[in-house]
Amino acid sequence: MSLIEKLQNDMKLALKNKDELRLSTIRLLLSSVSYARIEKGDELTDDEVCQVLAKEAKKRRESIEAAEHAGREDVAQREKAELAIINEYLPTQLDESEIETIARRVIEEVGAKDPKDRGKVMGRLMQEIRGRADGRVASEVVERILRG
Repeated sequence: MSLIEKLQNDMKLALKNKDELRLSTIRLLLSSVSYARIEKGDELTDDEVCQVLAKEAKKRRESIEAAEHAGREDVAQREKAELAIINEYLPTQLDESEIETIARRVIEEVGAKDPKDRGKVMGRLMQEIRGRADGRVASEVVERILRG
């Protein structure tokens, strides 16, 4: 079963169970996937669908941060609930130590020595961890390693 089919089946289940939050979140995800499919001009692979979902998850994380900064706990709670639903469809997220292990290997492979080499490392690292880790966390880990 493709990821799109899973989303569609889960949407039907949410509709039957009258789970408004899950239903609206999945509808939004399917809408984003549909826009990406139109933009590509062809059907999306599961990997491409994961990329779309990862972008939606990133939007939620940014919204949570902004809402908490503005003191809007109600908005932050809804965004957190939506993020939890989106994360169910994404591959298991890497924790910081796993990112660090992969980053150290990539740094060694590209021969990076100092923070100026960060771009070389990040391009290669993000190819490996795409959809499984937040780019901001990966960037912080790489920066910390390269600074020593």
